[in-house]
Amino acid sequence: MSIERRRMGRADKAVLRLAIGLGLAVLVAYGFALKAPYAVCVVAVLILCKPGPPIPLFKGIVFAIVVLALMAAGVLVVPILQHYALAGVLLTGALLYAVFYSGARNANPLTTILVMAIALIPVVGVAAQVLAFQIGATLTVGLCIGVLVSGASHALFPDSPVPAGKRAAPEPSSRESASWTALRAVVVVMPVFVLALTNPSFYVAAIMKSVALGQQAGSASARAAGQELLGSTILGAVIAGCLWVGLSLRPNLWMLMLWMAAAALWVGTRLFRVRPNALSPSFWVQSLVTMLLLVGPAIEDSGGSGGKDVLKASAMRVALFVAVALYAWAAVWALERWRATRPDAMFYRQG
Repeated sequence: MSIERRRMGRADKAVLRLAIGLGLAVLVAYGFALKAPYAVCVVAVLILCKPGPPIPLFKGIVFAIVVLALMAAGVLVVPILQHYALAGVLLTGALLYAVFYSGARNANPLTTILVMAIALIPVVGVAAQVLAFQIGATLTVGLCIGVLVSGASHALFPDSPVPAGKRAAPEPSSRESASWTALRAVVVVMPVFVLALTNPSFYVAAIMKSVALGQQAGSASARAAGQELLGSTILGAVIAGCLWVGLSLRPNLWMLMLWMAAAALWVGTRLFRVRPNALSPSFWVQSLVTMLLLVGPAIEDSGGSGGKDVLKASAMRVALFVAVALYAWAAVWALERWRATRPDAMFYRQG
């Protein structure tokens, strides 16, 4: 056993940490019947896919407090959206731009969680402020669970220390590049945010998907945007369909945990290059996130008392996700064309 462990590379350990971590997050989120448990799993995946060492527990607690404060601020935006809709939308767009810009400047992989807090809470609060507090608590719990399962999985499969001279520190983006990245991300997220205000309960998963696409679109080139945005969405839907078929053979919590871990293993081997491929890591992360955003609501539909047609509702979500991905692709292409014709435009000068 020790020989096999010594032969295990850093990428193999990262794959196992992702699979075990997601399995533990599923067990906790669905076992304790948390509100929107798939959101807990999404947050856990984003933390487990973060490169580098695990987030220290104290730092994770501080980050959870920051997210909780942003969520409280998001609830305060709800009356503005209800009585002064345009001002509320503009304020939300400005907050999203600031978070995207800060994340791009500092290369922070946890930006997506902050954006979810800003975009999701006001939308849910328009329907019911109590539900907004519940979703806020769910995301905070998801962040804490993600930090804990990441630490536990790193303890099970620790990486060998890297010499200080060989650590590649990420280079911060320039102000112009970060401004451009933030603008593209906001343009992707805001239309879905406005649409979600018309029917918050239906568009919760779509908001989370648009946030993921916004983060992905900020770094994707116009040429690769189709493969990155649309391809990851379609692959996530295929993985969700396979998982649903397998889960239908024996639907219980333990099988859900095992199927989710199996999906994470399959994606993780490609994400961490155990199986070499030409696709970017963000492609595989977003495929796994899309799978969670499709399977989670489908499970809630199947267990509800409203008599929903699970297949019909899932097909509508897939169509919505594909439409959002197509819009994101078109937005990236249009913005790149605009940038090419106006090289001296504000924020986007080439030097």
